[in-house]
Order: sequence, then structure tokens, then C-alpha cells
Amino acid sequence: MSIFGSLNTAVSGMNAQSRALGHIADNVANSQTIGYKRVDTSFEDLVAASGPTRAAGGVLARADATNDIQGAIAQVENPLALALDGRGFFSVARPISTPAGTATTFDPRAMYSRAGDFQLNAEGYLANGSGDVLQGWVQGADGNMDAGRLQPIRADRTGIAPQPTTSLGLSANLPQGAAIGTGGTTEAPYYDSLGTLRTMNLTWSRAAADNTWNLDLAQPATAAGGAATPLGTYSVSFGSNGAPAGTIGEVRDGNGAVLGSYAAGIPGDALINLTTNVGGVAQPIALNLGRFGAADGVTQYAGGSYELRSMDRDGAPAGAFASMAVQDDGRVVVNYDNGASRTIAQVPVVTFADADALERLSGQAFALTPEAGVQQVVAAGTSGSATLQSAAVEGANVDLAAEFARLIVAQRAYSASTKIVTTSDEMLQETISLKR
Repeated sequence: MSIFGSLNTAVSGMNAQSRALGHIADNVANSQTIGYKRVDTSFEDLVAASGPTRAAGGVLARADATNDIQGAIAQVENPLALALDGRGFFSVARPISTPAGTATTFDPRAMYSRAGDFQLNAEGYLANGSGDVLQGWVQGADGNMDAGRLQPIRADRTGIAPQPTTSLGLSANLPQGAAIGTGGTTEAPYYDSLGTLRTMNLTWSRAAADNTWNLDLAQPATAAGGAATPLGTYSVSFGSNGAPAGTIGEVRDGNGAVLGSYAAGIPGDALINLTTNVGGVAQPIALNLGRFGAADGVTQYAGGSYELRSMDRDGAPAGAFASMAVQDDGRVVVNYDNGASRTIAQVPVVTFADADALERLSGQAFALTPEAGVQQVVAAGTSGSATLQSAAVEGANVDLAAEFARLIVAQRAYSASTKIVTTSDEMLQETISLKR
């Protein structure tokens, strides 16, 4: 082993510890960076020659990724933020600078990230703090998720058309001991095809027959002094056809035709299908009185007067974009100011056989490499993938105390290598002095 060989070995040690110091510096600097994965350092022995005449080789520092090691998850106030708890990554697309007024274009490379601090950007895309856009399964015009490909998720900020009411549900109790001709009236609100809130009157009156009530449906007059528009008269009997006492056993229309009746073991709905007409537009509505033979919906039990329990309906007026949120199952939901909401996409999780082999990019992103294996795109929480936590972010997986300990070790090792350089230099000086 020559003095020059020792000198070269010491220099390789200094270089290796310098690289280790660089990894530590990166980790400390990014200790508060969302989704950052620290870089550890491992050392490899370099052998120039082995055996009895072994020559000094050196050391090589290698960066070790920790892409699959979980960072701490913290709740935040941003409803669009997402954190992954377990294995996997978000699929993201990196926008490419484009002229103003043109459609956004994206880098064609497949990219992934654990940085889930997503917010809506100016173009309506869900982008994290590094500007990378979240990708997922986007819902098509047919209402089905396109799970065959990943696309950038973009919020449609346009409003939604009104949704006319198609179903009304009534829950009430008719007093069993009421006198003939007495009863009560319920005003049932509903939305027409233009999103206007209308009213339908449901008037109950005790019929002459035992346990039978008449139901008159009418549309109130739309102008002062006008007449109401009848929508039909129906007969509802309780405890008939073997139904338990107090529950609906049969429903007939004004002509006496049976619209539905109790059948043991078959909990069918007591429905009245009617059609309103506002401004010449026919609107079919199904009035649900409950189930035949069941104590829900409309019943006839003891009581002093007509008792309305609840009245529900579907439909909504026209709505404008109000907000957006991501649920724990990954569904991206757009909310409107009329109370309506709809799902526009779902966020899957992407896993790899060797996540540590992904190529690191700036902005806490990773690029696909052949060594990482084929990407597996699955729903969150399936096939061993991570679960999602909404309104939360994953912090860096950096332990500052551990980094400071590594810093001290790297400093001491570097200092020791410099001592070898100094000693080798002194020995060389002694060798050169031999000629004097």
C-alpha cells in the first residue's frame, strides 16, 4: 500500500462524507416540506486489490430513498387537502407553460407525489403547492367513472339546471276516532321544471266507511281570485286486506280502481302517480304514502287531530357553484348553493413493486422508471394501498434529532479523513527530505 494510495483513500472518504452531509442538509432544509421523503446515506467499500498485497481502495456514498416510509399526518382547514396513510402515491400531471388564453398542456411523463396540499388553481384544476395537478378517474357524461385512464381533475364551475320534483313523501297520522267529514290539510311544496317552488294541497277527510279516508289533491290558484286545479281524489283504507290495524291496506282512485294493496310478506309502497300542469308543462309526481302494512308513512292510530310528521321531496332550483370537497373514499364532490351536489371524479392510489426506485424530481414529485415496476392504479384502501384522509396533509418523514446525530457522525468521519491526508502529506515530505 503506497502513501499515495492512502491519500486517495482519505480523499474518497472526504467525498463520501461530503455527499452524506449534502443528504443531511437536504433533509433538514425540507423538514417542513409537505410530502417530502428524506434521503439516507449508505457506504460501500471500494477494493483496489485484495490478498496479502491488498491495496487501499476507498469508499463510495450511495443515496438511499425512503419513499415508502410514512410521514406524520396533520389535519388542516383546507377541505381539498388529502393525505395518504400507507403505500402509494397520487398521480399528478405537471403543467407546461402555455400562452395566455390557450388550453393548459401537461408534461407527458408519468409523475407521482405524496404532497396533498391541493387547492383550486386559476384554471379550476386541483393543484398542490408545487403546481402539480391531481389526476384521477373522471366521471363521464353518462354518469360513470372512467376507470380506464387517469386524467387531470378539473372543477366545472358552471351552474346546474333546476331539477323538477318527481317524488313526494308524506308521513302523518289520521285520528282513528275522527268524525265523518273531518280531517286536515297539508301544503306540499315542490319544484316545477323552471325551479320555481310551487305548492300542492293534500286534504284528508274521514269517509263514511270504517277505517277509510278520502284524499283530495289540488293545485292552488296561481292568480288572485282564481280557482284551484283538482289533481284527483283517492280513497285510502287502513287495516284492510289483512294489513295490521292502523296501516294502509289499500289505495283506490276516484273511479274505485285499486292502485295498490297489502300483500303479506311484500312491503310494497303505497304510491299515487299524479301529474301537475304549470304554464302548460306537464310534470309527473309520485306521492308516496308509505308502505302497505307498515307503521311508516301515513297511519291511522288514536289521536285527537290530524298530525303531520314530515313531508319530503326531491328536486332543487337552479344552482351556482359554491364549493368543492374530497371525501375519504376519494370522491371529488362539487357543491352548489341550492343544496345539490354531484361527484365529478374519484382519486385512486398508485403503487409500485419498488417505490424507492422512482426518479426524484423537484417539487416532491417522482417519475416512473423501469426499475420501479409497473404502476398499479387501484381504489384507495384496496389491494394493500393507502387509505385517504380528507382535510389532512402528510408531512416530511424527517426526524431532526436523527439528522443531527448523523450530522455529528459525518463531521467526525470527515475530520478523521483529513487527518489521514495530513499524515500522508507529512510522510511524503519526509520521503522527499531523504535526498538531502
